[in-house]
Amino acid sequence: MKQILAFPLALLLLTISSCTEKAEISAALPLESYVDSLFQVSLDSSEIAGASVLVHQNGKTLIKKTYGYASLELLAPVPDHGVFEIGSVTKQFTAAAILKLVEANKLSLEDDFTKYLDFDTKGRKVTIDHLLNHTSGIPSYTAFPEFGEFMIQDFPRDSLVRLVESKDFMFEPGEALIYNNSAYFFLGLIIEKVTGQTYEEYLKVTFFDPLGMDNTSYCSTSEVTQNKVYGYSYTPDGLKQKAYLNHTWPYAAGSLCSTTEDLLTWMTALHQGKVLSESQYKSLITPGELNDGSKVLYAKALVNFSDFGNHRIGHGGGINGFLTDTRYYPDEDLYMISLVNTTGPKGASALADEITWELLDKKTPQSIDFDIDTKLLEGKYTGAVRGRNTYTLIVKSISEGLTVQSEGEEEADTLKTYIGNNTWAEDNDRIIITNNEYRYVTPSAYYILKKEIE
Repeated sequence: MKQILAFPLALLLLTISSCTEKAEISAALPLESYVDSLFQVSLDSSEIAGASVLVHQNGKTLIKKTYGYASLELLAPVPDHGVFEIGSVTKQFTAAAILKLVEANKLSLEDDFTKYLDFDTKGRKVTIDHLLNHTSGIPSYTAFPEFGEFMIQDFPRDSLVRLVESKDFMFEPGEALIYNNSAYFFLGLIIEKVTGQTYEEYLKVTFFDPLGMDNTSYCSTSEVTQNKVYGYSYTPDGLKQKAYLNHTWPYAAGSLCSTTEDLLTWMTALHQGKVLSESQYKSLITPGELNDGSKVLYAKALVNFSDFGNHRIGHGGGINGFLTDTRYYPDEDLYMISLVNTTGPKGASALADEITWELLDKKTPQSIDFDIDTKLLEGKYTGAVRGRNTYTLIVKSISEGLTVQSEGEEEADTLKTYIGNNTWAEDNDRIIITNNEYRYVTPSAYYILKKEIE
């Protein structure tokens, strides 16, 4: 729902209908022409400065193109092999690195992470697995007001660890899933502790060099990088240069730079069993569950869910000036990589979505008649969501069903698609209201708000 930070996801898909417009468009417009027009509209409206896109299926590259500018100041076009900052797509490299160390018996996913990193959990056991799947309860540093100062400074990395340590846990370990950059920052430090190498060195020796990923590296704000693309931000007054960010801080949560070609090399090697053993690959892509047995759709830096009826594994990324989307549809052997050098309303994921539904059938959930008394679900529900330890949602019953409204906001949303079992669908997201709990489930989140009982 709009009040809570929304990420794409599917938990339940009951009654569905197939979209037929795709076939009609495909018959009238070849894929390359469609993709060209799609990106050109975003360029012409100044929603993006430039982009690189790659679509690969069944061993063949369907699309590999660049659009727009790597530098608006110099009117330099995005080059072939343009190097973009990939933000949180970095996390899957971090997760794979941890699993390589598990393979080598150098650590265990069940280890308390404080075995490798000095951090006061106030008596809680937080495992490496909790860090990998965002269920630790440790707050994310990117949500702190203080991070605005950190992001431009060159403080010792331990100063960020101490800042996170000073904050309250958002929830008890394993009780919810809230996306967490602190966890992946810590995982980078653990990799360095266990290997005796820098994070960058370990990835280079373990992944980049063996796979021939010559254009992938740790991003720098000072080094000269061939084919490096500049980043921009969308504003109503036009595109502006991105805000400065010291790459000390995104680190193992988001500091890698890469190209569409290198990312395809990585994704195909990963999913074809050339990076991890079969057991560790399964661990990487298999979502777990919360303490109460609830199934989540986030595994270890990869979401794994039904995308409008299509099995999808992937991850997106966002960092100052750049948005990224990587997705793999195993049933269709379809890989898609979208890199955009602009943060704004038309990001890499939105563009990738449009290409996806040009190629695949989109099946949307259909509403059924209510089999519950919605009056019983009315009330205030409070809990932690991304960026907020305390968030309150007001649920009201109306003739059409339910409205939901963030406390303090003037407008309410109506939950429109009821699919049974106290569950509503919002595209791929699911809202479950039962047992005095409001559960909001996306590929990257599992929020649980508790009803306030008077």
